[in-house]
Amino acid sequence: MSRMTTVCDETPPPNNGAAWAGSRMAVSTGLKAAGTVNLRVLFATPEVFPLAKTGGLADVSAALPATLAGLGADMRLVMPGYAEALDRARNKGKPIPLGDLVGLGNARVIPARPPDTDLPLWLVDCPSLYRRSGGLYLDPQGQDWPDNAKRFALFCHAVTRIAPGAIGWRPDVVHLNDWHLGLVPALLAAQPGPRPASVLTIHNLAFQGVFPAEIFPRLGLPSGWFTADGVEFYGGVSFLKAGIRFADRLTTVSPRYAREILTPEFGCGLDGLLRARADDLVGILNGIDYDSWTPENPAPLQC
Repeated sequence: MSRMTTVCDETPPPNNGAAWAGSRMAVSTGLKAAGTVNLRVLFATPEVFPLAKTGGLADVSAALPATLAGLGADMRLVMPGYAEALDRARNKGKPIPLGDLVGLGNARVIPARPPDTDLPLWLVDCPSLYRRSGGLYLDPQGQDWPDNAKRFALFCHAVTRIAPGAIGWRPDVVHLNDWHLGLVPALLAAQPGPRPASVLTIHNLAFQGVFPAEIFPRLGLPSGWFTADGVEFYGGVSFLKAGIRFADRLTTVSPRYAREILTPEFGCGLDGLLRARADDLVGILNGIDYDSWTPENPAPLQC
């Protein structure tokens, strides 16, 4: 299994201490036992190997939850219900309706299992957005899907609906990955009362999910958040900026990268915000799945 770790601490994000207080005791308690992780974690990602993959994020999304589950965490995976993911998932159960998510479309959750583990998997099914030919993010001509903002806004709203326990299970921590999940910390922060803690992992800062300003009214965020201090980014909307601004904790793929993205050279226009959140940012070196990447199993090394 992968040798990976996750770090949380207890300082509330700006202007959001009351909401964080409801989950910090569970988080800190869950990390006390040496060698164990007694937490309920919802791991939200746009891709998981072998269900759907474009890059290394899918490998991390497969290996890290399995490793944490092996340490005692109660893990759940949630990802979009792409056609290939639905085809490859096993033990699919009865769909759970989520309804129309802020006018973005009717969605439901299909419980399942990945083909290679017993981790609970939730597929967010919205056929008009996810069941199509082409890539996960690109159309058959290699261009961004023109409705990517809508596709991943709906996914974010689905995760936000699931996180407080809408389908019968409530996590202590929601672990979010890359810009595709960037709206979730903002949506959670807008909810009154206790909520799960949020951790956003930045795998590649260059991909930020930036869309035209006219999409903002459809995102279900408070109108006052379209500002430089909110989700506005050079006249548009940045999903990743929303996540960086509102997540309780931020992680990235190595200590060096965590330092680099604080600089104008590598900060991709977000270095100022990242410096403001520097106390909440930690770099954790990516692990390796020794079950797959081993000389005893040469298949991944074949050309």
